[in-house]
Amino acid sequence: MSYRELRPQPGVESDFEEFLGTLHQALTDGKRDPNDVVRDTLYDLYYGAGRFGEGISRTPALSTLSPSARAVLHSFDPRNITTEPEYYTDIDATAYSERKPFIWLWQMYDRSPAGQNAYLGHRFRRMLAPLIFRRVGENFKCWHFVEWSYGYNLSFGDNVVVHRYVLLDDRGGIEIGNNVSISDYANIYSHTHDIEDIHNVYNLKTRIGDGARITYHATVLAGTQVGEHSMVGTSAVATKDVEPYHIKVGIPAKTVKVKRGAGIEEYGDEGANRMSER
Repeated sequence: MSYRELRPQPGVESDFEEFLGTLHQALTDGKRDPNDVVRDTLYDLYYGAGRFGEGISRTPALSTLSPSARAVLHSFDPRNITTEPEYYTDIDATAYSERKPFIWLWQMYDRSPAGQNAYLGHRFRRMLAPLIFRRVGENFKCWHFVEWSYGYNLSFGDNVVVHRYVLLDDRGGIEIGNNVSISDYANIYSHTHDIEDIHNVYNLKTRIGDGARITYHATVLAGTQVGEHSMVGTSAVATKDVEPYHIKVGIPAKTVKVKRGAGIEEYGDEGANRMSER
């Protein structure tokens, strides 16, 4: 389903494009530390330009603020915050630290006064995505409040849509193919814990095939291979591989239908019925 074409008021689009272009250049041209760029950008996004003159990094008024206000302003700087993935022992600290300013900017943008602006937000996240993820294909579209673990173990193909409040746990690696849709509140994992000793963590690569759909509140567990053009139904938990063209629902997810196409040619109607009984 294609989206409607929506635009802001005349003249506003050029301001958005200037903001994104200037920000991308500042983050990537090597003239400034990206942490400083993120800090000052978040200051402007939350408080508007000029409240303390030239910005947080040069304001003499900072020392006059209350402790709580200073704590908030210091938290705009990625060097003053920690994220949950930084505590994991299997992290590639170098790879993550390179991405951390961009990750923090993404997350804090979503929670800013501008964060619900989908028109700007899609472009904002698309601008940051190649700076964070292993691979990002064409026409990547991501809605707000999506989270992941490391970022450097996460790949997207072309025409991928990720909806609100999705969790992409890429500790062991997640590969998402072309034309994939991931619906609101879905969870895709690539690590699991030993049932006897929670401290033993197993990283298992998870793959989502071309044309697959992970629907509302569904969960795909670590190491699962979701075949092309398949569907994991609402609130289903995929504990095992999902065959191409299969629609699986329930906990654990089981086949209820095989889509007509390549899958039905392989299994036939009678075979599809048998598969649905698994």
